Amino acid sequence: MNRPRFDGRVAIVTGASRGIGLAIAHRLAAEGARVCLTARRPEALAEAAATLPSGRAICVAGKADDAEHRAAVLNTVAERFGRLDILVNNVGINPVYGPLLDLDPAVARKIAEVNVLGGLQWVQAARRHEGAPLAEGGAVVNVSSVTGLVPSPGIGFYGVSKAALTHLTRTLAVELAPAVRVNAVAPAVIKTAFARALYEDREREAVAAYPLGRLGVPEDVAAAVAFLASNDASWITGQTLVIDGGLLSAGGTA
Repeated sequence: MNRPRFDGRVAIVTGASRGIGLAIAHRLAAEGARVCLTARRPEALAEAAATLPSGRAICVAGKADDAEHRAAVLNTVAERFGRLDILVNNVGINPVYGPLLDLDPAVARKIAEVNVLGGLQWVQAARRHEGAPLAEGGAVVNVSSVTGLVPSPGIGFYGVSKAALTHLTRTLAVELAPAVRVNAVAPAVIKTAFARALYEDREREAVAAYPLGRLGVPEDVAAAVAFLASNDASWITGQTLVIDGGLLSAGGTA
């Protein structure tokens, strides 16, 4: 019988208290990984970690764009697990909806700080950590979005930030090779609280644009992340895997 793909490996998943992040943590743990979940709200994070198999998960609450939080996460992983093999950057914010012409520059800066610089700083901190640096042969997977590939009115700067994250992925892949692989996933609409805020009661209308006839679910993204983080993708780096149910192929927009 084959060993689980992540047997003996350790992962950090940011934004892991619900939705896509929690689904990724579940998938990695189910395939043998020990996982550190991070998110802002301690109570929600603890509840999320409790849904994973016993002994497979720890959690550290804090803001992803805070240097002290990143240090606390990495120190805890070093103390509890002694190594780090996989880093999943799942944090993304979009605190405002509306046209770009009305966007407050201060809000734009915050989106960029969290969605782009946050991802970069997690990688920097993980590679430089003395106790448990991101291991040789390790993997980074960034959660981007199809809004980084096609315009999405109403959440325009969120898409701009995800486009930057996609290019950051390519650049880091070149700089960190061959020691660490860096890839990304770019989901279209996934059935999460974020999507409900966008579509409210218009899900049937949204589904009509998808050749596969449904919106994505967090587990769809988790499966793709697990593939990119595994040795099955050992010759894949610098890539962004689009997970969109055929939306862009059919000429749709996010």
